[in-house]
Amino acid sequence: MSQPHIVIIGGGFAGLYTALRLLQFPWETSQRPDITLIDRQDHFVFSPLLYELITEEMQPWEVAPTYTELLRHGPVKFVQTQVQTVDPEQKTVVCGDRQITYDYLVIAAGGTTKFVDLPGIKEYALPFKTLNDALHLKEKLRALETSAAEKIRIAIVGGGYSGVELACKLADRSGDRGRLRIIDRGDEILKNAPKFNQLAAKEALEARGIWVDYATEVTEVTADSLSLRYKGEVDTIPADLVLWTGGTAIAPWVKDLALPHADNGKLDVNAQLQIQNHPNIFALGDVAQAEDNLPMTAQVAIQQADVCAWNLRGLITNKPLLPFKFFNLGEMLTLGENNATLSGLGLELEGNLAHVARRLVYLYRLPTWEHQVQVGLNWLVQPLAKLLAR
Repeated sequence: MSQPHIVIIGGGFAGLYTALRLLQFPWETSQRPDITLIDRQDHFVFSPLLYELITEEMQPWEVAPTYTELLRHGPVKFVQTQVQTVDPEQKTVVCGDRQITYDYLVIAAGGTTKFVDLPGIKEYALPFKTLNDALHLKEKLRALETSAAEKIRIAIVGGGYSGVELACKLADRSGDRGRLRIIDRGDEILKNAPKFNQLAAKEALEARGIWVDYATEVTEVTADSLSLRYKGEVDTIPADLVLWTGGTAIAPWVKDLALPHADNGKLDVNAQLQIQNHPNIFALGDVAQAEDNLPMTAQVAIQQADVCAWNLRGLITNKPLLPFKFFNLGEMLTLGENNATLSGLGLELEGNLAHVARRLVYLYRLPTWEHQVQVGLNWLVQPLAKLLAR
């Protein structure tokens, strides 16, 4: 009898952490599964720390370790390829000419940047979701910083978590040359955030001179300008950089799968995170829709990964499955260099203390203990290295 084969599509928080959790179980030899992780990139991205790349507080290897590094001690096969579809009848994942068979499947493909169909958006607005996005932004910033331009004019579309965190980091990097503004369609930034975090964010934006355009919509982006509609009037302003943080879209191949979908295009899952009528297929993270509308955050994905891994083990070993219940541990925001806010579990912190707490929480959440040690040592050595370099 062959070993059960678990295929995981997507190496983000949901997919990678499911694979790592599966490795921790005390399997009997006959039941230990073969695990294949599929992703089109060769690296994982710890997205909450991606902002630190802008200010060079962290390096790419810390934020985006390769799967080869993370999985080198575990029996997980990594395949770098683009998934095209899944055939649930044949139990295969189709990747071009290649087909990968499975006994159990986890679809955790994540999402892509959601662009709207407006002139110039896709051509000139920069997303900020991947390592390549962050590195591309840094290249653009270096070009502007070495130019003769007196001011660096940056517009961030979207007043949610990503937009606010980006704005603060960019303001700290650009200094006196920076002219930043956030454009949001609503009447409030961080509308769903705890009040404490919202107020701290507003203070951080005001302290950095970041302007917020409320009730404003983008109508067009060009190579050096941005057109905005406010109360029916359209105004065009100069912009050296436009960053787009307007939500997450589901990959077209996920929407086209011959599996039950919710009205929003996500895969319809039950309380155990199994796709309806397909008990051997799980969906997690941004592509999954349960009865509760959960935020698309790393916190949710990591908790789902734990339950998914447990339930995969339950199916293989004929043990009861667990329902997923999200436990909100709170929220953290980075608000520039050495500044953050933290709200949750009865705690409310801001400033440098919150910055340190956020770093320690995320250090603990890094995917493997080896990577935690490497990053932690680097954080300890960095201040000394900077002192000696003076």
